[in-house]
Amino acid sequence: MRLLKNFESYRHDFPALYQEVHGHDLIYFDNAATTLKPMVVINEVMNHYYADTSNVHRGVHTLSERATLKFEAARESVRTFIGAASLSEIVFTSGTTESINLLAHSFGDAFIASEDEIIITAMEHHSNIVPWQLLAQRKGAILKALPMNECGELAWDLLATMITSRTKLLSLTFVSNAIGTINPIKEIIALVRSVAGTKVKVVVDAAQAVAHLPLDVKDLDCDFLVFSGHKVFAATGVGVLYGKEALLESMPPYKGGGHMIRKVSLEKSSFADLPDKFEAGTPAIEGVISLGSALNYLQKIGIENIRTYEEELAAFAEAELSALPFIRVIGKASCKAAIHSFVIEGVHPHDIGTYLDQKGIAIRSGHHCAAPLMEFFGVVATARISFAFYNRLAEIKILRNELIKMWEFFHGQSLSRADLRAQ
Repeated sequence: MRLLKNFESYRHDFPALYQEVHGHDLIYFDNAATTLKPMVVINEVMNHYYADTSNVHRGVHTLSERATLKFEAARESVRTFIGAASLSEIVFTSGTTESINLLAHSFGDAFIASEDEIIITAMEHHSNIVPWQLLAQRKGAILKALPMNECGELAWDLLATMITSRTKLLSLTFVSNAIGTINPIKEIIALVRSVAGTKVKVVVDAAQAVAHLPLDVKDLDCDFLVFSGHKVFAATGVGVLYGKEALLESMPPYKGGGHMIRKVSLEKSSFADLPDKFEAGTPAIEGVISLGSALNYLQKIGIENIRTYEEELAAFAEAELSALPFIRVIGKASCKAAIHSFVIEGVHPHDIGTYLDQKGIAIRSGHHCAAPLMEFFGVVATARISFAFYNRLAEIKILRNELIKMWEFFHGQSLSRADLRAQ
């Protein structure tokens, strides 16, 4: 009960929650798409524009120095949050998508050759599929996909037979954005190491994990890890690429421009040290500062506390959805994050989303940039609810009641209490 009260108080940090949508109090269940922003983050962004507007690393004047200090303090916040060994291992990007594209070009161009193999999984976001497809096409490499079962769990024991002498890379998601499956990343990486040592590099897409699960890159022993700021209560337009320092050192730059160089002449250029080598041009300064602020905010709450509370939300939602006979939940992994996808026979997911929006409830409808996963489950799209620690159990009850009313509206009949109890 104390934990519930604590998390109720955190709602006051998020001003977007205190508004009406179509005459109803907002219920925000679209956190897997992007999270709302706390005032501490909003204030940091505002302060940058009010008082510290300047480019970083460029000037010796006071505004530039203040902005640079906050920018680099954010890098330290990221390093601490994910347990990286060095600041040189933290590269700022525009988001998870750019981080993976950076790897596909820089690591891919340097280390992937014709007939080499890249392994992804059947549950990946398009951002962790398309860059590797393009790399395979450029290089004449082979792209393999690790399958999953009907519960939405990876058949990761098959990795031992999928890895060959030509396998160079495994890239997989920590948490499925579409169905919430939490993959046993540490165990998977340990299996890869037992089969192939360090020859196979492992990329972890932590976009859906970073706001909900503890991350320790040294403990996981991943080679690379990527995530986006907007999924973790920071601004859009900023993301992170973590890479083991020796690997990043061995990779060529992804983009050329200012700041990533040591010396430039018309004949040739030499490049800056890490992480500057991969940070060409003016970055999203306010976004990076907001990310540092967001991670510090989460550290104060405690990621384990957040995980415990969200597990309660997820379990309650699963029970409430399972009690509705007209709902088919997509993905029933034994270990799930606070994400639930579902379909309702006779009602398109977009109609579900539109109906609920009229009741002030924000959900996501579509294929969630995971078309191969949708095809596996035999659906075109799903309705998805996803939680953050500012959500309430009472909001889930409201959702359940509105889903019943919606089904009755679309089907022109009423459900009895006996119908619901029977489930």
